[in-house]
This record gives sequence, C-alpha cells and structure tokens, in this order.
Amino acid sequence: MRCPRCSSLEDKVVDSRASDDGTAIRRRRHCLACEHRFTTFERIEGSALVVLKSDGRREPFDREKVVAGVVAAAKNRPITLEQVEDLVTAVELALRALGAEVESSRVGVAVLERLRHLDEVAYLRFASVYKDFTDVDDFADELRRLRKDPESSYPPG
Repeated sequence: MRCPRCSSLEDKVVDSRASDDGTAIRRRRHCLACEHRFTTFERIEGSALVVLKSDGRREPFDREKVVAGVVAAAKNRPITLEQVEDLVTAVELALRALGAEVESSRVGVAVLERLRHLDEVAYLRFASVYKDFTDVDDFADELRRLRKDPESSYPPG
C-alpha cells in the first residue's frame, strides 16, 4: 500500500479489524519510511452497479466519488473518516438492493437521507450542491424543511 504522505510502498499493518457493519476490513498501517500512520479499508468487489445519469449516460458506481462528496460536505465538522465510510457503505448496500442499475437521483437521495442523521450542517452543504442551490433562499427553504420534519423530507434510498 502506498503511503499517502511520502508515497513509499514500505509499510506494516499495525491493527486489523472488521468494520462495524462487517462488510470491510479496516487496517491501520505504519509507513516505515516517514513514520506516518494511516487507515485502509479492504472490501469484496461486488457485481457492477451502474448509475443512470439524467442525460441518459450509464456510468459505473464510483464509491470514491461519493466519499469525496461527503468528505467535502463534512469539512471542519465532527465527522470521522470511519463514519463517512460507514455512511457510503450503507448507501451502496441500499442502492445494490434496488438492482444492478439505479438512477443518479437515488444516489443523492440515499446520501442525504443518511447524512441528515449524522450532521445537519454537512447535510445542508451536500444538499446545496446536489439540489443546485442558487441563492440564500434555497438554503432557508431547505432548513425550514429540515426543521419542520427532521425525519422524512426524502424517501429512503
């Protein structure tokens, strides 16, 4: 595994354990070159999940793209990478339960549904991109929806 700090391929595994949901193995690693510690996740690669884009294109589901979107929304929030990984795993499992192909809107809704229970600020940030907010009124409307019915502004994903 390449060290994210120095790119060395020399590391040792310090700790291995199953993730909370049992779908991955979490490994703590120690870089032998720069002493940096980092975490990796190992998963079984499932059958291909295809996302149907609104313009008709089909793309393979990109887990890292979803992780990056959630990480960006959660910047400077009290959310750990492990919580993000668990959220994305739950999203992926829910999408796979819908079939081999899912509409891109289902991906966004599934993320929003889970993110709102994790952190409301991160939820609003993600919603602002997903729903393409154009002004502060869009934020205010979404916040009112969130406050009015915090349990169900979106159908489960």
